Amino acid sequence: MDPAIRVRGLVTRFGDHVVHEDLDLDVRRGEILGVVGGSGTGKSVLLRQITGLLEPDAGRIEVLGETVRDTSPEAFRRLRRRWGVMFQGGALFSALTVRENVEAPMREQLDLPDDLRARLAAVKVRMVGLPADAMEKRPSELSGGMRKRAGFARAIALDPEIVFLDEPTAGLDPIGAAALDALVAQLRDVLGLTVFLVTHDLDTLHAICDRVAVLAERRVLAVGSIDELRALPHPWIAEYFGGPRGRAAAGER
Repeated sequence: MDPAIRVRGLVTRFGDHVVHEDLDLDVRRGEILGVVGGSGTGKSVLLRQITGLLEPDAGRIEVLGETVRDTSPEAFRRLRRRWGVMFQGGALFSALTVRENVEAPMREQLDLPDDLRARLAAVKVRMVGLPADAMEKRPSELSGGMRKRAGFARAIALDPEIVFLDEPTAGLDPIGAAALDALVAQLRDVLGLTVFLVTHDLDTLHAICDRVAVLAERRVLAVGSIDELRALPHPWIAEYFGGPRGRAAAGER
């Protein structure tokens, strides 16, 4: 089966600074792929390039068998309906209620009656575990964990095949982070999602990721299970997964 996402020969420059050089990556259909790397390795930049928000300087990106950006505006609009994105912090519209936030992609992409759109938004809100009374609240009235869930509800508003999550557990306490991890894994299984997950959270990597891609030296240095990565001799990988926090996340002393 073809991968859900295929990146080949990606080059990214900001002025004289090269972020990615000849970067290759495949994301398998139905997997949760964690993307890690040190500060400045371009993890979020890569997410934005795959979703068409940033254009690379060179290379080719295919999502669900279609080329991103190298297509007509209408074809790209149809392709965008097949994925959802949750940016850091949930990135909700502060002036809108949770219901209105979840309805926003539907308003943009679908021609639906108001009552049907509201009912669909309510279904998505329930799917992410938010109470019904959260629907008419604004982001400022929600806890951090509830805002994350609302952002996730908006990301799945159009029944996507792929969900992109950028640091979904950042800022959450360990209990809230574990609950969100469980939600991501559950909805991956129920909805058959492919999940592209940028994270620093070692607990998340161990709990729900099928594979992990390591960005270093301007490319994807390695992709594999955590056990496979821990066997590699690269110093950054060894320190990341074998340091005190890495050992604790693995349940080791």
